[in-house]
Amino acid sequence: MTYVTTFPGRKINVDGSKKLYFGGTAYLGLQKHKKFLKTYLKNIKKYGTNYGASRKSNIKVDIYKKTENYLAKLVQSEACVTVSSGYLAGQLVCNYFTSKGYTLFYAPNSHSALHQNNSSNYANYSDLVTDVENHIKKAKTTPVVFLDSLDFYGLNYPDFNGLQQLPLNKLIVVADDSHTLGLPLNNGAGCYTLLQKLNPKELIVCSSLSKGFAIQAGAIFGKKIRIEEIKDTAFFGGASPATPANIATIITAESLYKKRQQKLQQNIQSFLDGLNNTEQFTIMPNHSAFTYSDQKITAYLEKHNIIVTSFNYPDKESPTMSRIVLSAHHKKKDIHKLVTLINTLQFA
Repeated sequence: MTYVTTFPGRKINVDGSKKLYFGGTAYLGLQKHKKFLKTYLKNIKKYGTNYGASRKSNIKVDIYKKTENYLAKLVQSEACVTVSSGYLAGQLVCNYFTSKGYTLFYAPNSHSALHQNNSSNYANYSDLVTDVENHIKKAKTTPVVFLDSLDFYGLNYPDFNGLQQLPLNKLIVVADDSHTLGLPLNNGAGCYTLLQKLNPKELIVCSSLSKGFAIQAGAIFGKKIRIEEIKDTAFFGGASPATPANIATIITAESLYKKRQQKLQQNIQSFLDGLNNTEQFTIMPNHSAFTYSDQKITAYLEKHNIIVTSFNYPDKESPTMSRIVLSAHHKKKDIHKLVTLINTLQFA
């Protein structure tokens, strides 16, 4: 375990020495970007550092509605509502369906943000399909299937082959899109339209906004009537919203987001163009995370002053999650060094 005293950006200081960092989820590398901070600080001066009131209050800050309309248009959903974090977004949707008496099913590798009451993921889609179909026959009620749109193993995005085995026209799909929304994929719109094309009976997408938009907040997308029902819950009304300065930044930093998406796409292409050992990694189109299982890669890179994401996730009993994560803040020389090291590593 390594502790750092500043935000882990392009480089981190470990034991007195600087190392390149290819980990985390700061995909656009904006958390310490000067222009982004200038925009963000301008919004803090306007809206303050926090807003602790309920969104149901008789006094409403208009930036929430403006940004939610902007985000809904971006992903092409009927409506959107924002909350204080991606985790809360998942919990809010889960709590909503649980309270309505729906039966919930969890696809393989689904994030803990989507879980409540000790629910667990299916080990494979085959068992999930069987149980969902049996539920439809016996209970004759609409099942709700939760999944991560991108699970880092290529099981869902880009083709969603497992999901397509399900009788989608008879179920509600809830997807956590935290790792694609705001990134180069689909010009920042994430997976909403890709999932909608599969024609589920209903689609709801929840997401963190911190990974793609570099601000602390979450969002839920779906049909207007469903979003209004979710907003009407005590779970939503009792929680403080994301700070209005954060929400405002999504709009005021729009041009910067687009530039950084382009830069990230360039870094992804540079990495892929130079990489010889592609079979060692799970590679997903237009995404900057490259998952692998051979821990020799982690040790070898660290020996050469490169730190990647590698730890047991989501808890200590889970397998080691290892991946190389490219960011828009990486330079050409960083990518070149990384690729050169990987290409010189001997694999069995």
